[in-house]
Amino acid sequence: MSKNFALIGAAGYIAVRHMKAIKDTSNNLVAALDKFDSVGIIDSYFPNADFFTEYERFDRHVYKLKREGTPLDYVSICTPNYLHDSHIRFALRQGADAICEKPLVLNPWNVDALKDYEKETGKKVYNVLQLRLHQTIIDLKKKIESGDPNKVYDVDLRYFTSRGKWYHYSWKGDISKSGGIATNIGIHFFDMLSWIFGPVQENIVHEKDAFHAAGFLRLKQARVRWFLSVDYNDIPNEVKATGKRTLRTILIDGKELEFSEGFTELHTETYKNILAGNGFGLDDARASIEIAHQIRNAEPIGLVGDFHPDLLNRKK
Repeated sequence: MSKNFALIGAAGYIAVRHMKAIKDTSNNLVAALDKFDSVGIIDSYFPNADFFTEYERFDRHVYKLKREGTPLDYVSICTPNYLHDSHIRFALRQGADAICEKPLVLNPWNVDALKDYEKETGKKVYNVLQLRLHQTIIDLKKKIESGDPNKVYDVDLRYFTSRGKWYHYSWKGDISKSGGIATNIGIHFFDMLSWIFGPVQENIVHEKDAFHAAGFLRLKQARVRWFLSVDYNDIPNEVKATGKRTLRTILIDGKELEFSEGFTELHTETYKNILAGNGFGLDDARASIEIAHQIRNAEPIGLVGDFHPDLLNRKK
């Protein structure tokens, strides 16, 4: 029997992956909400879905569906980061489970509050942690787990994803709304690395501003030097020469982890897991939220200690 979904944040970049996942799992999108009305993509998946640009009318419609005997089973949330907490609570109040994009929330104490809300409502909060479903990442985790439990790996992470001027004028450039670079673009990798290499033992920030952040994480089985940037100037010249504006590399003991392929169906796999009762919940999301929160509130120490070597190139 198909499930009824609502989608909040239907005009967002990632929303189409959720629409596809709902369709791929033979379920139905009955209502969608976004204050922007550039949502023609809905026609490719659920042309009969009701659409709202005002939260109050959307809320009333969802209540009407519930009263008429067709309540929501799930609410998918693709809104700006700072709104996730509120929209998750909306879903649970409606008697629906929530499926939320990363970061689930901005602060660790928000996780605690949502755990209480789960107990009150009897409903579940699921986080989209799709990298955990990537076969290359799964294989790496198995390799680490089957290896020497006392071995500590050296990991170098670079993620440079150039953004234009618009980025800093949007909610993504407002640290109070996005959580800053470490939260907005780093949360995926912090989750993946802590899932594979274990809990954080040390978290140091070397540099941090509106365009980039870099630091060092000591995990149970890894020493991680990381560098995140949205500044095109941080892209190496040899990459620029190819016309690319993004660079993503992870080196483990000097060997590159190649996982550039295999992303297209991971949201659908995420939905399949959730529908089977095996999704990633609040406890799964906590570690990366804590890491990003610590980075956001840390005082950078400068280029001392075990910093990422690319920071020296940036200073030239």
